[in-house]
Parts: sequence; C-alpha cells; structure tokens
Amino acid sequence: MVKRQKSMSKILVTGSAGFIGFHLVKALLSDGHSVVGIDNLNDYYDPQLKIDRLDVLDECYSKINGLVTYDFIKLDICDSRDLESVFEKHDFEIVFNLAAQAGVRYSLENPSAYIQSNLVGFTNILECCRNFNISHLIFASSSSVYGMNTKQPFSVSDPTDYPVSLYAATKKANELIGFSYSHLYDIPSTGLRFFTVYGPYGRPDMAYYKFFDAIKNGTPIDVYNNGNMERDFTYIDDIINGLVKVMEQPPQRVAHSKSNAKAPFKIFNIGNNNPISLLHFIETIEHCVGKKALKNMLPIQPGDVISTFADISELEQCTGFSPSTPLSEGIRSFSNWYFKKNQVKK
Repeated sequence: MVKRQKSMSKILVTGSAGFIGFHLVKALLSDGHSVVGIDNLNDYYDPQLKIDRLDVLDECYSKINGLVTYDFIKLDICDSRDLESVFEKHDFEIVFNLAAQAGVRYSLENPSAYIQSNLVGFTNILECCRNFNISHLIFASSSSVYGMNTKQPFSVSDPTDYPVSLYAATKKANELIGFSYSHLYDIPSTGLRFFTVYGPYGRPDMAYYKFFDAIKNGTPIDVYNNGNMERDFTYIDDIINGLVKVMEQPPQRVAHSKSNAKAPFKIFNIGNNNPISLLHFIETIEHCVGKKALKNMLPIQPGDVISTFADISELEQCTGFSPSTPLSEGIRSFSNWYFKKNQVKK
C-alpha cells in the first residue's frame, strides 16, 4: 500500500483510461491527491475496456471523502489548444504523461500514429510544462529503446542508439527531447523505461491476454522465435508503487554523463529484475486456465527483441523501489479478473 504524503498534490495523468494510467489514477485518488485524467479513447483496442476502467475510477472517487477532486476530460494531447486550456484551468503541480501509441508490431502498420501521439503529443506536453511551471514531469519510455542489446541486464548507462522499431525510436526521441526541455527550461523530468507490464484490466493486444483468450477457446497461440525468448514481466501493482515513489523524488539539476549540459533530468528502468522464459510464462497461464496451449511455433518478428532484463539498481537506490509480486501471484490475479470479466468458468 502506498504511504500517504504529508501534502497532497493536483496531478494530471494523460492516458488515464489506459492500463497503467487507470491504475495510477486509482492509487492517487485513494491516497488523497486531486487528479485530472485525460484520454482520447481511441480504438487501437476495444474502447469498451477503457470505458470500464473509467467507470471503476468514478466508483472509486465516489467513495472518497474530503478535499479530493477528480475530473476526466476526453482529449487528444495532439490538440495543443485544448491541452493548453486544461493547464490554464487547473493549477497542476505534477504531470504524468502516459498517453502514447503503444505496440511494437502495430508501428509497422501505422507509423503516422506513433509520430503524432508519441512525438507531436509529447512535445505539446513539454510546452505546457514549460509555460505553466510544472514542478515534476514523469513520462513513459520503454525497454524497447535497448533494441538488440546483448548485454544483460539492461542498464540506463547502456547505449540506446539503435532502435529496431519505430515505436522504440519514438520513445528514445522522447528521452532526448525531454532532456533538452529540462536543460533549457529547468523542468524537473523523469523518464521511466517500462518492462512488460501485466495485470488486471491489461491491454488485449498484449501477449498474456491473447494467450488467455486462445487457450480458453482451444485455438493456437503464436510463439515467436520458437519460444526462445525472455521478458522481465512486471506486475502492475509494483509499477504503480514505483511511479508514486518517483513522483516524490523530482531530480535535481546536475551535469549528465561526460557532458557539461546540466538538467534536472533522470532516466530509470522500472521492471522486475527477473526475466522469465516465454515457455515458462505460457505454462503459468496454462495452470490458471486449466488447459494446455496449442503452440504455433514461429520465427522472431521484425522489430522484436529476444530478451529483456531490467537493472533497477538506480531506481532502488534513489526511491527504495522493490518489486515483490511473484509471477504466479500476478498471473493468478489477472486470471481472476479475466474470468470474472468474461463470466465464464475455467
């Protein structure tokens, strides 16, 4: 459980109807913060799940007493004028920018969606943070920036100059643009490289969700690189605890690496520090569903990486972050939500 802060904040969460954004808003409200959430409710996956998340947030807020406020605004961060009007109306102290076009494979099909949301939208957020004196911006990057890096675990000091997907390239660009704004305009900013987040209310395009659907229905699952893959699967509750801890530790203005450029800017890995083989992950899902998977073994897809493994030592040292949810427990939690949502018996 996240500890209550002594002083409560007015916080903006973009992408608040998304998987991580939803869980973050719920935690912030429960902890006594006032929150404005914005989301464009696009149809990258079924918008009904996003609406379901918003309904849960409304229910959560209705149970809270005191001075807490919560507003949801349907808005696209690519619309700079509407976004600026939200900042003008609300006196935000902290901004979480989680709005983005997600998905490595979809970036091969619709690259313009990534340019608009992840680059144009992110720059709009930075401009608002600049003009409205935000005390801390926390934004989502991705483990995808490490590309085909063979050094394990991935460290934030490792080179990230060779992204193998457009999605990864846009996230690397976020880090670079974010640093320049932080340096130029003294915006305390923290970028977080997420490692394969899973849990209840998760995205249907994620592999674990697809695996549940397919195994339950007796249809084959696509297993890429013949199953010779590993992911640093990180349970959503651990991620949210990490986000709140980061929020409480805005970076100080210091020189970075071998450069003399100074900025209140920091990049962290946020993961489980424990890579799990894809085949073991599938076995864990099989146990929860109560059926064996029909596996369609395939070669690795363009833009995909073989292994991810987060070195979280810097985040742990700076914030005390320590993921604690075993894979079996996290998958069981998702399973309970999944079968309740689908109103079926295993």
